[in-house]
Amino acid sequence: MLKADEFSSVFSFRRGASGEFFQLQVRPNGLQHVRLGMVMGKKAARLAVDRNYAKRMVREYFRTNQARFEGLDVVVRLRKALGKTCPAVVRQELRELAERVANVASLDRAD
Repeated sequence: MLKADEFSSVFSFRRGASGEFFQLQVRPNGLQHVRLGMVMGKKAARLAVDRNYAKRMVREYFRTNQARFEGLDVVVRLRKALGKTCPAVVRQELRELAERVANVASLDRAD
């Protein structure tokens, strides 16, 4: 996702989950694939190195777990810099948030 109105439609849908490092928000998109958007602000991670590391971690997680998010627009917002956090901890948090978000999204698709 690239356009501001695409991001705002996901934010206004108000379905998501938050963890220590990330906040995931979702909205059904009516397509057969996931569309990913990321918000990595300087307020959460001052250094570009930290923001880029967080983006790489998120992209890698979504690349390996695309089927879980099929038919959704997903926006991932960085809440706190990852710093020296172990990659396994980051993946675990993304996995837990994805499970919570998938449960909420499946209820909305059934309506």
